[in-house]
Amino acid sequence: MDPLSALLGAGPAALDGGLASELEARGHDLTGTLWSARLLREDPAAIRSVHADYFRAGARVGISSSYQASRAGFAAHGIDADEADRLLALSVELVRQARDQVLAEGVPGPFLVAASVGPYGAILHDGSEYRGCYGLSHDELIRFHAERLEVLVAAGPDLLAVETIPDVDEARALADACAQAGAGVPAWISFSCCDDGHTCSGQAIEEAAALAATSEAFSAIGVNCTRPEHILGLIRRIRSAEPQLPVVVYPNAGRVWDGDAAEWLGEGMDVLPAAAVRDWFDAGATLVGGCCGLGPAAVRGIAAIAG
Repeated sequence: MDPLSALLGAGPAALDGGLASELEARGHDLTGTLWSARLLREDPAAIRSVHADYFRAGARVGISSSYQASRAGFAAHGIDADEADRLLALSVELVRQARDQVLAEGVPGPFLVAASVGPYGAILHDGSEYRGCYGLSHDELIRFHAERLEVLVAAGPDLLAVETIPDVDEARALADACAQAGAGVPAWISFSCCDDGHTCSGQAIEEAAALAATSEAFSAIGVNCTRPEHILGLIRRIRSAEPQLPVVVYPNAGRVWDGDAAEWLGEGMDVLPAAAVRDWFDAGATLVGGCCGLGPAAVRGIAAIAG
């Protein structure tokens, strides 16, 4: 059994929390289009430290800092393809190092290393990862994703976290890219959603679930970087449409991303309400974590409920 299927079968369990937002909370400047990926070059120890703290808090999966990293994104900063590939591979290695560190401290595992695969829109740094529909063809999206998937897979993660995908069209391209470049590495696919029933680009979550259920590339469907109040309805609709499909959820802190200002707006929360997390597990979620704005304290609370 692959590591992701084993984890899904043993659930419930906690995932990690937001990476970039936690780095910012620790005083790191992430302005610019590379976000947390800039620290892969400038301060990789800071990234490793966040991963380690999430494992200590009870996360069973650490998700790498490769969300918005790509050759094209690094090239815009004068970084050549070889160095970009090295940084992509380093993002996976930093999670592995953090895992090994906490295991050596006596923190009980198991812990899995997930390579983050974000949407094409993430490299644009204009909020389009929450809109989708970039005007690229299916084949263009496959080429973009397959290029970095090859590098990430070669780095040896336990699984792929294909995340914050705003529309089903890009998900289809990702399914094909994973089949082409994923080399059998297990993966979940996680969508960003605008309400309790639709992806950010407006497709019904049932359509996304059907794609995940019929694709050999994905072992589970997820919802992430979505407001917490939408999560329960999304889980219920996914489970109703595809009752055998494992569900992974990691909402954000409840704020709204302003792509023009490059900042989160509105009031959010530091931890998720315990009653809501219990409801998500009871409704059929197997893995629960946090996304932007939710740090180790939120993961600690989730882990206590997961048991």
